[in-house]
Amino acid sequence: MHGFRFADPLWLLAALAGPLLVWIALWRDRHGRSIAFPGLGRAEGLRAGWRARLRHAPLLLAAAGVTAAAVALARPQWGSVREDVSTSGVDIVVSLDVSGSMAAEDFQPRNRLAVAKQVVADFVQKRTRDRVGLVIFAGQSLTKAPPTTDTAVLLSQLEDVRLGTLPDGTAIGSGLATALTRLRHSKTKSRVVVLVTDGVNNAGEIDPATAADLAKAMEVRVYTIGVGRGGRVPMPLQAKDPFTGRVITQQAMVEVEIDEGLLQRIALRTGGEFFRATDAGSLKAIFERIDRLEKSEIKLSAYRRYRELFPPVLSTAAGILALAGLLFLGGLRVAPV
Repeated sequence: MHGFRFADPLWLLAALAGPLLVWIALWRDRHGRSIAFPGLGRAEGLRAGWRARLRHAPLLLAAAGVTAAAVALARPQWGSVREDVSTSGVDIVVSLDVSGSMAAEDFQPRNRLAVAKQVVADFVQKRTRDRVGLVIFAGQSLTKAPPTTDTAVLLSQLEDVRLGTLPDGTAIGSGLATALTRLRHSKTKSRVVVLVTDGVNNAGEIDPATAADLAKAMEVRVYTIGVGRGGRVPMPLQAKDPFTGRVITQQAMVEVEIDEGLLQRIALRTGGEFFRATDAGSLKAIFERIDRLEKSEIKLSAYRRYRELFPPVLSTAAGILALAGLLFLGGLRVAPV
């Protein structure tokens, strides 16, 4: 960024002294003592000589010199400012449960997965300075996107998340372990996993406690979120129509458990926090809280380079004041002495 500035702008107030000096002197000259000659009209007035005509020159030059000196003392400069923004960054992986129970419709008017996807999308769009990745899990786990700053790619992968893409089940340990694998080579100061699930660990080859120990060893904080009310919830189920033989979707009340104790232990073990989201609003509020807790540390460095412009202005002011002094000593006066 290039531009002009004054390093000490308060000196510009002194520049008013020049015009003020001229005004005071001219006022005194106009309202001072004068000699009247009775019987002389306007046309018959005395013709002024060159010395009388130039009697204001020293004053005007002195005022100009004072103004120029004040501008010089304000130190006019021309140069540039360059600002560099750096961030220590936070690497975040969202591990999202896509098991069949995420189809529960207790987050009306949409199911749990649809609401979770929207809330995660809003969260991702706020983390433009950080790398965010996405892992999904059901009976197995899968990396949809490694940690990246390419928000468009991440959102596209998030939109592509569907129920039924993985074998059914809830492999919480595998979902956490896969997310940790994505953070294994991260060099950032802060590494975080946000684990979103609505069930009980019942699948996978990695025990959740083992995955939590690994997270602690890697110094990765895990925020766990239990989604849904629990108990009997409305769930769309597919069944074959006995009359037509076609597969139809019917809604039934299904018992769904959430292992809050496990999620609390994972969060406590890794220095994170456990949250419970019973509706869309509370899930959104939880992600907003995590967003506030995990802020990037932004450092702003400014490099300024300016060239001083006051030397020629100061030299000009000194020359003008010297000329004013010479004219004054030469006999030019505002008023006779």
